[in-house]
Amino acid sequence: MAELAALEDPRARAVNERHGDDHGVNLGKLRALAKRLRTQQELARGLWATDDTAARLLALLVCRPRAFERDELDGMMRQARSPKVHDWLVNYVVKKSPHAEELRLAWSADPDPEVASAGWALTSERVAKKPEDLDLTGLLDVIEAEMKDAPDRLQWAMNNCLAQIGIEHAEHRARAVGIGERLEVLKDYPTSPGCTSPFAPVWITEMVRRRSDGKVA
Repeated sequence: MAELAALEDPRARAVNERHGDDHGVNLGKLRALAKRLRTQQELARGLWATDDTAARLLALLVCRPRAFERDELDGMMRQARSPKVHDWLVNYVVKKSPHAEELRLAWSADPDPEVASAGWALTSERVAKKPEDLDLTGLLDVIEAEMKDAPDRLQWAMNNCLAQIGIEHAEHRARAVGIGERLEVLKDYPTSPGCTSPFAPVWITEMVRRRSDGKVA
């Protein structure tokens, strides 16, 4: 904790706070610290228990993802209110856990939109990498009915799932594009030059084009 305090940078905090993250540690320096510490599961649990955002990010970098129990991960998700902690917990830990599918199903139906967004993030992963037994038509039905009025984080996760269905599954592509065009979610989202818009119809079309050109494996 003393090392993390020494890494505090007011400029980094200002940037992070604009994205909802209440810490002032440069992520490159945080990763360097994690690399030096290597995997330490008990240290990770201790860091998480501090309720400090930078400490929790470090915890997610030095933990052993498969060592967490299902209920432990569920509790951690409900405590993860910083966007970066939320994202890292899903991507660096839960996706590598043997409990990922069970949590995906439970979280997707959770009344807490922050928790539900994690379920949708895990669903997007399955859509792209392991779509067997997924009801893609049913997912599109839910997205079409609920995405427009969903809270921001949940809306973003559902939109990502919509785009992944359109990109990965040609038989559902026209419907995915159509849903995006009708709902217009993230249509006006500011996008930096050279980046692809998160507006699903544009995103789907661009990724399919790149793959047909051989630019994306």
